[in-house]
Amino acid sequence: MIHEFTEENILSIGNVLNSTPKKLGDDVYRLELVSEANQKLALEIHLGLEIEEKRMNMVSVYSGNTFIQLHNCTAFVASEMLKQVTFFGKQGGNTSGLIIEENAGCSLYANVDDAVLSGDFTKLPEDVMMCGVALSLTDSLDSDDFSFDDENLS
Repeated sequence: MIHEFTEENILSIGNVLNSTPKKLGDDVYRLELVSEANQKLALEIHLGLEIEEKRMNMVSVYSGNTFIQLHNCTAFVASEMLKQVTFFGKQGGNTSGLIIEENAGCSLYANVDDAVLSGDFTKLPEDVMMCGVALSLTDSLDSDDFSFDDENLS
């Protein structure tokens, strides 16, 4: 199920990732993950950032020597079964997705053409197929009608 960002949904992200979200200011939440091999990852979710009078969500990841940001994050899918959360944004026929795993794993797929997500995966090159499968669950989101309003931001 595709979710919008609310305080209750942030808590469900924490449940899937086995981490308690910490509120840092009005609209920033931080989750810290540690794997059994002691790999560490910090995830920050920034809600309702205003850039040139437009509101957007942003997800930041800090891990070892890595820093990743996903801007214009419109929604997420939290999978209890996979123990991972997929954050994504859609813009102009492309999708970007950031996948965070309970064991402090992180994958980023950027600017993926929507045709890859809705086409026949068996006809794609193997490396592209992985991306298409990982982000295919985002294909049902209709982002044309998406907007940030006060009820979506707790």
